[in-house]
Amino acid sequence: MTVHGEREMLPAVSKADGAKALKHFTEGFNEANRQLNPQLNPSFEGGALLAIDQAGIKAAHAVRPQGNPGFRALEFTDAQFTVPQQKGWPKYFIANAASNRKNAAGRFTRWFLVFSRDGIDEKWRAVYLATFPGNKAPELKTDRNGYAEAVPAGADSGLAVAPGELSRSYADYLNTGKGAVFAPGRETDGWRARRAKDANRPGVRIMWDDTAANYPPVSLRTKDGGALVFFSTVYHQQKTVFAGATITVSGALKGLLEGPPKKTNRMGFTTVSGQTVTVPPKSAGGKVAVLNRIEAKTSVRPL
Repeated sequence: MTVHGEREMLPAVSKADGAKALKHFTEGFNEANRQLNPQLNPSFEGGALLAIDQAGIKAAHAVRPQGNPGFRALEFTDAQFTVPQQKGWPKYFIANAASNRKNAAGRFTRWFLVFSRDGIDEKWRAVYLATFPGNKAPELKTDRNGYAEAVPAGADSGLAVAPGELSRSYADYLNTGKGAVFAPGRETDGWRARRAKDANRPGVRIMWDDTAANYPPVSLRTKDGGALVFFSTVYHQQKTVFAGATITVSGALKGLLEGPPKKTNRMGFTTVSGQTVTVPPKSAGGKVAVLNRIEAKTSVRPL
């Protein structure tokens, strides 16, 4: 009998294949960072995480074209897997594991990696990454067999904001400060305040423009009826210094420079950002809380 994953509710992945996907990611991540070869990233990453990590590898390669053979290998222990039952494609699951990487407080972190694929013949690729305070993610809803619940991206999600609308909503909020969707915090009103502080320093002006990203969100139901959602946005900066001055592109960003270098007092930067949030159920009210955000500049353009 043939079981059609595009028509029937099936576990997104077996635990054994989930472990293989995590191993494949770890090996690819370490090799890419040893070689500083951005062409390796698409073999183990996709979506927003690919854009973020590949940009970092490109930038590092420009500084160290010989690679980084002394790169300290990423290692995971105590891997756990959160697997939803899903119909159709894409399918996704979360692997979380204790890493040998420390946070700013000097504590080892658990990495929560979202893996996705668009068809049975594709490899699993990591598309989002998050870490959480205390290494604890929000509690997810599971059925009696331990499977999580995937949340639809559209209006039938039952959430205060549909996952498919979060990218646009977050970009609009960052651009305008208007609306009551997002809870106060470092990555909402705090992020806008930091931008405002940097916008008009003596001799320097910075303008921002946030836009929705095309990378699909990933959502899992939480025990309270809301959802844990991973989504991405893109923002653009234009930096202008006083007439007659020249903006120097640092060595850390030269690998992302588009076109030939030139003397200019205006520079454009594009950044891809990945957010992990909790969204309350529509019936409960409440606001979207940003738990984690990672980002990387992906291009630098003399204007």
